[in-house]
Amino acid sequence: MGYSYWNGAETAHRRVMMKAAGYSDDDIRNKPHIGVPNSYMSGSPGTAHLRQVTEAVKEGIWAAGGIPVEFGIPATCGNVANGADEMKYEQVGRDIVAMSIEFVSRVHNFDAICCVATCDLILAGCYLAACRMDIPALVVTGGSMQAGNYCGKTVVEADLDSARFSGASEEELMAMEDSVCPSYGACPSMGTANTMQMLGEVLNLVMPGTSTIPASDNARIRAARAAGKYVVKLAKSGRTPKDIITRDVLENAIMFDMAVAGSTNAVLHILSYAYELGIELTLDDFDKFAKEIYCINAVIPSGPYTVVDFHYAGGVKNVMKQLESKLHLDAPTIYGNTWKDILDTVKGEANDVIHSLEDPVSKQPGLKILKGNISPCGAIVRPTAVFEDVMYIKGKAKVYEGDKPAYDAIMAGEIVPGDIIVIRYEGCKGAPGMKELMLSIDALIAKDLHKSVGLITDARFSGFNYGAIVGHVSPEAYDGGVIALIENGDEIEMDIAGGTVNLLVSDEELAERRKNWKQPPLKQEKGVLNIYAKNCRPAEQGGAMQPWDLSADYNYHHI
Repeated sequence: MGYSYWNGAETAHRRVMMKAAGYSDDDIRNKPHIGVPNSYMSGSPGTAHLRQVTEAVKEGIWAAGGIPVEFGIPATCGNVANGADEMKYEQVGRDIVAMSIEFVSRVHNFDAICCVATCDLILAGCYLAACRMDIPALVVTGGSMQAGNYCGKTVVEADLDSARFSGASEEELMAMEDSVCPSYGACPSMGTANTMQMLGEVLNLVMPGTSTIPASDNARIRAARAAGKYVVKLAKSGRTPKDIITRDVLENAIMFDMAVAGSTNAVLHILSYAYELGIELTLDDFDKFAKEIYCINAVIPSGPYTVVDFHYAGGVKNVMKQLESKLHLDAPTIYGNTWKDILDTVKGEANDVIHSLEDPVSKQPGLKILKGNISPCGAIVRPTAVFEDVMYIKGKAKVYEGDKPAYDAIMAGEIVPGDIIVIRYEGCKGAPGMKELMLSIDALIAKDLHKSVGLITDARFSGFNYGAIVGHVSPEAYDGGVIALIENGDEIEMDIAGGTVNLLVSDEELAERRKNWKQPPLKQEKGVLNIYAKNCRPAEQGGAMQPWDLSADYNYHHI
């Protein structure tokens, strides 16, 4: 505990600032100081309710004998930037959030932190900060949104996108807009936000059973208050993420992600957490479990249900119960016991939403790693979102230097069944920021080409996307990967079931092309995207700003 930071004559300058902010002398000197990073932002349903959630966290901290110190952290809604060049800031946002939490927490020497976040890269950044700082840490999620109802049908935000690209009028879209997102919380599909909320439980950063409580359920507030109480206990115990996020825990997270067919973005995040903790983890570890675990989660897009249905069907703990025979059951938990101890108390029955391993939703894993001459370091696909007709496809390449040019080509009718679209220079350095493609993917669906056309890219995808779309191709085009050498008309073979993606061009021809290739200048000459591009690791290592060695020591000691 950091009592020496606040006691003694030499710390008067610190105490006076806290007293001026309203804290009493006894609170400052004798109680654990708990940082409460709050990602409230009024412009998103995932964040607009977090003031109330945060107040409940703070109530719990006070009740348990700690003092909460709330501060704001950056938050965005990725959906706002969909289809725009600004989307490339989202991946960088993970690092910005982590650094902002690190900055404030170190200056104020918190004994623990309890972050409040809901969506995508913001939540991922909270987890990254927890791994980096290695002080006791907890995260409270904002929960999921209720599904909408439009003309008597259940709808989610992705349905609005489909309607937009399918030619719906502005009047029709406006009517749908009023119905599609009826509550606060993360969009209720298996997108990045809900994937990361769920993974928080497995990573021992979110209280078990709480990550997917719907934002509209008052249990969300009760869980936040309980988390506030528990983080004080965690602070006094001294247990930090390095103690409870072991290699076995990370492997459990990979298995869980396969089982729920989580967003492909989760691969980037799990890899970055491992690197932050000094644990060597590679795409081969994901590939190993992809051969063992099929998707058992029938949440959109792998099935018809929402994350709200998932929660009431048993949630994360039920999935872990179905995976019991595969998991590292002696892995530690946030409580200091083992996952076996937790699962022994879970009834965990298979149902329509969460299936058993013996009766999976799909005979495909939730994620798969593809390798070949286009992606010798790996690429990622979500097989459960790929139609059978395009599990294998061989076709002519049509190459585009970005999402927008590919979208224009699709909408102009230049893409035909059997084509394989190549979108490049949208990776970690090429974008920079590893852009999330939406325009081209939605256009393929609107033109009914998603069952007959393939797409490969060094960019990433939204968890809402589906089709024969292969992302995270590494090395990326900016680094001179083979994807940079592909020409229009080249033949490409994508074998998703077989785990390969290859350019059917001779090594000799590729060597000639490489002689003429020149690395382009960075698209951003200054600003955070330029800093990111110069300091990020490649996608197959998580794509975070971690320019240090795996074995690097943070060399910070809490006082």
